[in-house]
Amino acid sequence: MAIEAVVAISAGILAGSLVVLAFGLDSLIELVSAGVLMWRLSVELRHGQRFSERAEHVASRIGGGLLFALATYVTVASLWRLWTGTGEVFSWVGFIVTLMAIPAMRYLAHRKIAIAERIGSRALRADAMEAVTCGWLSFVVVISLAAQWLTGAWWIDAVGSLAIVWFLVKEGREAWSGGECCRC
Repeated sequence: MAIEAVVAISAGILAGSLVVLAFGLDSLIELVSAGVLMWRLSVELRHGQRFSERAEHVASRIGGGLLFALATYVTVASLWRLWTGTGEVFSWVGFIVTLMAIPAMRYLAHRKIAIAERIGSRALRADAMEAVTCGWLSFVVVISLAAQWLTGAWWIDAVGSLAIVWFLVKEGREAWSGGECCRC
């Protein structure tokens, strides 16, 4: 995830591609989420279930807030680019990193779900749902970049970025409210 975040953010900045930059920033948020998950599980190991519930609530709110902030940024930047008629160059690096993320996120999500069910961890289940969302996000980015490369249309980067907002808001709402994590 760290390599994915660094490569995608760098490629997005170099190409001026909002869709690739948003993907990289989402990867960075997933890294924070994984760190929070490790903290939350360590709280449970040290202090028991009662303390871990509070830690999970705080962690979910932090992750949800970061995703809402990213969704706001992507929306404003996309609308600005559409308004001003500015588009960006195609990014091969961004295309390759997001294409590689699709199977990687699928594998990661399945492993996390299996482990979450085995140990009964709602927090790990929620983190697995973020991996599922990242896989779908990768798919949207790949489609946007492929369409941009094939057509050369300047507006595809902004429109693809707006499609990403749906995933960011969905993932943010689940994190904020604690959804998805209550199925285990």
